[in-house]
Amino acid sequence: QVQLVESGGGLVQAGGSLRLSCAASGGTLGSHVMGWFRQAPGKAREFVATINWRGSRTYYADSVKGRFTIPRDNTKNTVYLQMNSLKPEDTAVYYCAAGGRYPGIGSGDYEYWGQGTQVTVSS
Repeated sequence: QVQLVESGGGLVQAGGSLRLSCAASGGTLGSHVMGWFRQAPGKAREFVATINWRGSRTYYADSVKGRFTIPRDNTKNTVYLQMNSLKPEDTAVYYCAAGGRYPGIGSGDYEYWGQGTQVTVSS
């Protein structure tokens, strides 16, 4: 059973940057597709980014393309979400997820989920 724990959220001004981390325990991330999703108040959870198990392929939502990246370090059992040029509309709870199908852009593509970390971008 893989357990995922996100960290790195917080409050940042528009235009700033944050790096979220997602660390795994109880298993290895090396064989999993990893993804990040987010959910803003009153809205459905939405796909943000995904990376294949090898780290050679990535896919992003149009809303974050060019601003966010999703590197992973399988030796540290960790995946990251580097967020630059943040906007107020990026405010949400961010979740990492582990699954088996690339590109995993739907919640159903993932088997394991973290508890989420809050990101708030002030204008």
